[in-house]
Amino acid sequence: MAGKPKLRSRITTDGIDRVPHRAFMRAMGVDDEAMAKPFVGVVTTAGEMTPCNMNLTPQSAAVKEGVTAAGGTPREFTTITVSDGISMNHQGMKFSLISREVIADSVELVVRGHAYDGIVGIGGCDKNLPGLMMGMVRCNVPSVFLFGGSALTGTWRGKDISVLDAFEAVGALMTKDMTREEVEELERACLPTTGACAGQFTANTMGMVSEALGLAPLGSSMISNVDEARQPMAARAGQIIMKGIEEEGPLPRDLVTIKSLENAAAVVAATGGSTNAGLHLPAIAHEAGLQFTLDDVADVFQRTPLIANLRPGGLYHAKDVFAVGGVPVILKELLEGGFLHGDCLTITGEKLSDGVADANPPDGQVVMRNDEALSETGGLVVLKGNLCPDGALLKVAGLKKLVHEGPALVFENEEACMEIIHTKDYAPGSVIVIRNEGPKGGPGMREMLGVTALIYGQGMGEEVALLTDGRFSGATRGMCIGYACPEAADGGPIGLIETGDIIRIDAEAGTISVNLTDGELRVRRKDWTPPDFTSLAGALQKYAATVGPANRGAVTHSGNVKWEREI
Repeated sequence: MAGKPKLRSRITTDGIDRVPHRAFMRAMGVDDEAMAKPFVGVVTTAGEMTPCNMNLTPQSAAVKEGVTAAGGTPREFTTITVSDGISMNHQGMKFSLISREVIADSVELVVRGHAYDGIVGIGGCDKNLPGLMMGMVRCNVPSVFLFGGSALTGTWRGKDISVLDAFEAVGALMTKDMTREEVEELERACLPTTGACAGQFTANTMGMVSEALGLAPLGSSMISNVDEARQPMAARAGQIIMKGIEEEGPLPRDLVTIKSLENAAAVVAATGGSTNAGLHLPAIAHEAGLQFTLDDVADVFQRTPLIANLRPGGLYHAKDVFAVGGVPVILKELLEGGFLHGDCLTITGEKLSDGVADANPPDGQVVMRNDEALSETGGLVVLKGNLCPDGALLKVAGLKKLVHEGPALVFENEEACMEIIHTKDYAPGSVIVIRNEGPKGGPGMREMLGVTALIYGQGMGEEVALLTDGRFSGATRGMCIGYACPEAADGGPIGLIETGDIIRIDAEAGTISVNLTDGELRVRRKDWTPPDFTSLAGALQKYAATVGPANRGAVTHSGNVKWEREI
């Protein structure tokens, strides 16, 4: 295989002018035999920044063993990650979404700079899952993705709990529904192992997406971070990548198609998944040169039933999905209902319909049959109207009321809102508006779980609505509308409304509007001034200057990156 011109890595190993290159490799212990084999980049986000990204190094070691056994030479490297959990509710959250772009860029830089023949990527939490997948699609060399797995749930007072309960406990303490002792007891119990958050929040949602897109082995994403089954799955990923290199595919852009993106959106809808998928799916599509916007995501959501009973809207966690057979159970049931494209390819080269043919039937508790769906449409709805002409996103899974109308209570940033939430100085029926938190306006599009969890913990989750041009966590629940487009910094109507304006949200009709005429909005626009970013520096300055709108994925380059193989 070493003599085949299809190996891009030969540009670093072959010929007399590559003497210094080979010297560098020999210094790393790469001998002649290893140098003659395909080079596979094994990239992880391993580190001690968050429990989600711990225990990835052993998985990487298993991948390397699989690559070596299948005749390849693995080359391990790492990239950054930013923890949403630890950056939540302060200025650090501005850097979370930006990290997705840095991760994708870093994969491209290393793979292109070192001319690797393939990639295996292992991610652990919210932004690094899509970031790694984006990098793979951009490079378009044989690639396999693995989600590092979620944490196990904790047990408190006889019930399964996750870190979401800790966020909401803070609000319950403020309303004296919990004591400090109870909250501290819950804090120590809710996250007993390493791994990503246990519910159907962003990490688990994007883990499922990786299977639906065909980038990850079927059945891989719901294995918990600490389950011994992760090691053989990782070794299998190493073997799959070597087969992909030998057969020159399927490549990431063979897998990421409009059909597979629709499949991914369907899985998000069917599981009541994270609203962040509405941001990440368009971004992944963008790397393949495809246009798949929030509107396209919404179309799939509207035709897909909610069949998985998962937190935060439902009852169960990732470990429970794994126990009943994993993501293939959901995929097979959706296929049988006609909600997926079964002819899409998977990472092994087989069709999706063939890959899930032997999956278990739904158990009836964690996963329902299509004819017993929890809702006829998916757990996410895109709202449009004169307040959000380009759309906003609402998770309706578990929501009791689908219509809300009330006066706006407007804040210019998250901190100003949190002051009011802490003192509970807001009225039932209000529509709390937090603006200037979009991709450009933040910059960085902060996530508002701190706000929403406090509101819910205060018992007001169904009594008020929250609207923002920022993001929400996959753990958010309640009448919370995010990703308002256009954002305030781009002159969107959300930047023009004032406290007291009446806002109506109708999730059944898919509308969101403010009681202002077009003429009144035009008058207010005359007094509006765009934000000044001249005082920014570093990553925030670069991001604000390049980032696009949220409904198109908040991406930072023109898309459809093409480059010739260096052979």
